[in-house]
Formats: sequence, structure tokens, C-alpha cells
Amino acid sequence: MQQVFTTSFGRRQSDYAQLAAQARHERPLPRAGRDKWVILKDLTAARAAFGISDRTLAVLSALVSFHPGRELAGERRPVVFPSNATLAARLHGMAESTLRRHLAALVSAGLVLRRDSPNGKRFARRADGMTEAFGFDLSPLLHRDAEIAAAAEAAREAEARLKALRQEVVVLLREASGLVALGQSRAPDAWDAAADKLALVRRALRRTLGHDDLAALAADLSEAIARASERLCPVAEEPAATPEPSGNDSRNERHIQESISDESISDPAAPPALPAVLAAFPEAQLFSPDPVRSWPQLIALAGQLRPMLRIDSATWQAALQAMTPAGATLALLLILEQAAAIREPGAYLRRLAQKAGAGSFCAYEMARARVRRELAS
Repeated sequence: MQQVFTTSFGRRQSDYAQLAAQARHERPLPRAGRDKWVILKDLTAARAAFGISDRTLAVLSALVSFHPGRELAGERRPVVFPSNATLAARLHGMAESTLRRHLAALVSAGLVLRRDSPNGKRFARRADGMTEAFGFDLSPLLHRDAEIAAAAEAAREAEARLKALRQEVVVLLREASGLVALGQSRAPDAWDAAADKLALVRRALRRTLGHDDLAALAADLSEAIARASERLCPVAEEPAATPEPSGNDSRNERHIQESISDESISDPAAPPALPAVLAAFPEAQLFSPDPVRSWPQLIALAGQLRPMLRIDSATWQAALQAMTPAGATLALLLILEQAAAIREPGAYLRRLAQKAGAGSFCAYEMARARVRRELAS
């Protein structure tokens, strides 16, 4: 039986963690081979979970390169035995003191084991028809392969979530910037505070932010968009509560009729009453977690539905400027109702915005006509 030396050569101190790692990896190697470069790629993704740096991974990559073949497997343990000078040369002249520090980090992380010879040298020899090697044992990479793969998958998923959240923050910032720019075109001094806040968000995005920081920015920007939409809305906010739907159809229809009657004596440049709009465009309420009770709330909901309809931010901003936030919201609700028939929602909204800018389309009149058709049917 081969004698394995667990006590480090020279002045290196043995510790309980080293002895435990040595005992854990003394079990037989898996029969199935594993591509060493795939393991190293997974470990690169999961390096934070194992507490190692990219420089330490570079040293491990150099060690792995001394193992012949692509797979770590077989009857013998995968022990490599390059000298420090050879390793440093393969690492493009890394200082020996730096190399020793990274080798110690790999041993502490339980990713390699030291197989020290009696004199501390690294070499291989043949005795009784068997090859005995002293150096660095790579078998922990095989034993911990499943653990490394799971950690890599978790790290990739976390990175994907972080990337998606950052993209959401960028889109929200773009939406908020467009609304603030629209407000500044009407009253520059009244929007200075909002513009300063968005400048701070842009500055924060230059740094590497974690999930919690990005989530806080997304919440702040969503709130800023809602406040900006409320300030830009050309009509006073509706009453805080609207009557709940009931099973009495005649009562509901009478309520809508009264809303339309109110419109006939109100400012024709104002959007239709909210209850009539919600009755004529019922699809939007299916995507709202809470009942829609005000125009600012409906405008904010339209901003959330916009990506779902494949309408880009530039088209949405153009619609907001050409038709006002309430008018753009009504146009989007129309597109949502006719989503099955409209093949290119973005192009459709862009065309409506152009017609509104030319004075040949009014979203308010379109909405009132739809309300009347719904009541007549």
C-alpha cells in the first residue's frame, strides 16, 4: 500500500482543516472521467463561493496544464510535480513569493492537496513497477466536481438576475428621464429637483452595484415615474375610490352613461372620465395587481405594459410628447385591446403619434367613440 505523507515538509504548519481535507479525498477516484478544463471553467464562475481570486485560478490553471490528457480520472491519482521555477515560467514570470501565496490559497480552499516527498522535492519515480509522484494532487477537483458545478450554476443564475435587474433600472431611468425632459420643456425650474435625482442615479450606475442596491434604485425610479406622470397628467386626479363592479348591469351602464354626460359639459380637451375608459378598455385591468382608481395609476400601468407589447422606449417617449401621457395611455390601451390584429404594435403607435402631431388624430376622441360603441352594442 502506498504511504501518503500528510505532514507538510519544512516550516509549514499542519492544521485540522488540512488533515480533514486529506482524509476526505483519500477515497477512491470516480471511474468516469471529467474534462479538467470544464471543471476549471465552472470553478471560474464559482470562484467567489470558494474564496479564491482570479490570480489564484491562473495558478490552478497552470498546475492543471501539467496533467497529461484532458480528463482527470484513472487508477492513479492525478499528481503534478512542476518546480516553482517551472510554474513561474508558465505564469509569465510570476514572483515566487506570489506563487507560494496562491498555492497556499488553493490548498486552504481544498482544491488541491500537497503530496510532499521526504525531502520536500517534487518528482516522480518508478518502484516495483509502479510510479510514485510527489507534488500537488488534483483529485479534489474530481471529488468536488458536483459541488463546483452546482456553485457555478448558482453563480451564473445570480449573474443573470443581476444583469436583468440592471437592464430594468436602465429602462426605468430612460422612462423617467423622458418624463422629466417633457416637464422641463414646460416649466424648467419646477423640475430641477427631479433632474438632480436622476443625475445621481446615473452616477451610481457607473459603479458595480449589488442586487439590493439595484432593487432600491428600481423602486425609487418607479416611484419617480409615477410622480412625474401625475404631475404631467392634464386632468385633475379622479376621486380616490370608484364604485366596485356589481352584478347589476343596468346600474353599471347608468354609471358609465352619467360619466359620458359629464364629459359633454366638461373641457373637450380633457381625457374621458376614468370609469368610462376602464369599461371600454377592460384588458388593461387584468394586468394590474390593484384596482385602477386614478389617471396617474392608469398612466403608470401603461408604462409597465409597454415592454410587453414590444414597444421600445423611444417610440413611447415620442407618443408621450405628441399625445400627452393620458393620450398615449389611451392609444396603448387601444393597441392592447386589438393586440391579436396588430402585427407591429411599435410601428402602429409610432404612426398614431405622427398623426397626432399632424393634428389628424386625437386619442381622446377615439376613446369617447369607443365608449359610445361599447354602450350601443
